[in-house]
Amino acid sequence: MKRLLISAILTLACLNAGAGPIENLLERIDKGASSKFKIELKKGDENFFELDQKGKKVVIRGNSYVNIASGLNWYLKYYCGIQLSWNGFSAELPATLPKVEKKERHTTNMEYCYYLNYCTYSYSMAFWDWDRWEQEIDWMALHGVNLPLAATGEECVWRNLLLRLGYSKDEINEFIAGPAFLAWWEMNNLEGWGGPNPDWWYSRQEDLQKKILARMKEYGMKPVLPGYSGMMPSNVGEKLGYDIAKPPLWNGFNRPAFMQPTDPHYAEVAAMYYEEQAKLFGKADYYSMDPFHESKIQDVDFAAAGEAVMGAMKAVNPKAVWVLQGWSENPRDAMIDVLNQGDMLILDLFSECRPMWGIPSLWQREKGFGKHDWLFCMLENFGANVGLHGRMDQLLENYRETRNNPLARNLKGIGYSMEGIENNPVMFELMSELPWRDGDFTKEEWVKDWCFARYGVQDDSLVQAWTVLAQSIYNCPRGNNQQGPHESIFCGRPSLNNFQVSSWSKMANYYDPDDTREAARIFVSVADKYKGNNNFEYDLVDVVRQALADQGRISYQKTIAAYKSFSKKEFAACSQRFLDQLLAQDALLASRKEFRVGHWVNSARSIGPSSADADWLEWNARVQITTWGNRYPANTGKLRDYAHKEWNGILKDFYYPRWKTYFDMLSDVLKGAAEQEIDFYALEEPWTLQHNPYPTEAEGDPIAIAKETYERYIK
Repeated sequence: MKRLLISAILTLACLNAGAGPIENLLERIDKGASSKFKIELKKGDENFFELDQKGKKVVIRGNSYVNIASGLNWYLKYYCGIQLSWNGFSAELPATLPKVEKKERHTTNMEYCYYLNYCTYSYSMAFWDWDRWEQEIDWMALHGVNLPLAATGEECVWRNLLLRLGYSKDEINEFIAGPAFLAWWEMNNLEGWGGPNPDWWYSRQEDLQKKILARMKEYGMKPVLPGYSGMMPSNVGEKLGYDIAKPPLWNGFNRPAFMQPTDPHYAEVAAMYYEEQAKLFGKADYYSMDPFHESKIQDVDFAAAGEAVMGAMKAVNPKAVWVLQGWSENPRDAMIDVLNQGDMLILDLFSECRPMWGIPSLWQREKGFGKHDWLFCMLENFGANVGLHGRMDQLLENYRETRNNPLARNLKGIGYSMEGIENNPVMFELMSELPWRDGDFTKEEWVKDWCFARYGVQDDSLVQAWTVLAQSIYNCPRGNNQQGPHESIFCGRPSLNNFQVSSWSKMANYYDPDDTREAARIFVSVADKYKGNNNFEYDLVDVVRQALADQGRISYQKTIAAYKSFSKKEFAACSQRFLDQLLAQDALLASRKEFRVGHWVNSARSIGPSSADADWLEWNARVQITTWGNRYPANTGKLRDYAHKEWNGILKDFYYPRWKTYFDMLSDVLKGAAEQEIDFYALEEPWTLQHNPYPTEAEGDPIAIAKETYERYIK
């Protein structure tokens, strides 16, 4: 018996060892699911996937593993009614899979699908472990990603480089930022904030990046590694004697020095950088570099700079491609005009709102990107803020414009360039399907199919609710340039004229709050039918959350009107209702783990090998989503609340005291006291220093809580 057991275990191990990446993906989705499918990799020049049937098995074939995964995602959505997203990476597949009665084939001429923004690595991924990364790489494959930014462990490369240049560990830690702020260090915006990082952090990140790269390559993805474009510690002049001027502050933070690519030391340092990177993570076919990101620098020979950056990259891999962001004034025409076609891939970062590639927009370039290849990207989210948001018509129309416009002749694919993820899955599903869909379709037509994919049922009420949302909050119109969601008033630093929360959101009203209230009504009305449906319960909480935030904004306006009218009784009633709504929001969001601050804080703490390390990581997590920096960057630099989160726990313990203090002050004024200036930073900083525990898992019945919330505060 023992020999038989050992034999069975060895047989199973051999089967797993021989399984391909799609079979392994299926096993992670639902154990045993791989036996229900036949996966066929058919090499060829055309990008395609096919759904077919052989006996009892569903066949999914394609010319790459990523395209096969895209086909699997299509089958799960539109045959099984299973939509895998950030709120659910696993599912129970039907015992007998729906048959593919007629072979279905989808093709695309789009070569690339890019994924991630440096900001995503900090706003969403700062504290991920391998298990979470494994899930995300599966998400990438299912959504067609074959060109992901792979920035984990970049600090390890720099540590080794600076040690080689003679910097001490302490000096290096004064330069490299902490875990929650690495993105802005990588983008040459700040240095040191959030650190110092202990030795174990670098070892952890190195190991994690190696696992990430290995899995990406199993799928056939081409990781984009950060390249070198001139960043140096701000004390490089004193330390190494380089003739490099210290740059101005970035929103109150000390900014790294910028070594112009024409500097005689540039080629030497760049070569050492790539050597150290290759030792750790190997060489890449794609490197990401943005030498002038959010910089008004003008005293540069941009043509020479472009040639120097390209030259250093090509010395590592002559076939490598430079990937850079199309954002604001970048890329400078003078820099890219001198570079060869095919050596550069430009990310038109905000194509659904401010396309650069040639059609009319705030950032229109009349000649587009000229001879260079580029990708049509959807930015969608800034700061990983919570809120329903999308530009469905703009996304569809702008993408359609690329079909016949000569300025789009070098379009090579699409990209997801959001600053934060784990929100608004509907927009990412829509974006992922654009390369695979033929002909024109309306958002209303697409939403009807989306409802079956999302919930596994055909329900006219759900279609009605999503149609309302698609025509309002998910249809931010052309000309509205706001950055991400319509921000929740509950998260705003109080004032008599509170509108947007973060300093640069550019918010402008574009939908009627009655629309989100109507969508919430419909969701609540059918909620009992879908108890236990994970996607429905997530969306129910999210939609009711949005409706309550919108009603809270109305309560705020009534409160301020009462104050300005010197109506004491009305002010007391309206301000109390606002505060009650805020606390009701906190209670609602406790019913889903995705909306709990404990989900964020505890993921940070769980990494630390000691309590002191856990405290440091928690501080990083808390600061980023509140003050962002210390007093000067928070207030004068205007960074506070940029990454605000409408989450359970922080609503009650951070945002509620802020509003309560403000309303108490206004109440005192109505009673005859002098108006006081509140030091909000002094109210905010203590929360960033605390270590009070927050639960991670959901509490309460989301359906019951959503119903009560709707009846009391939204209806």
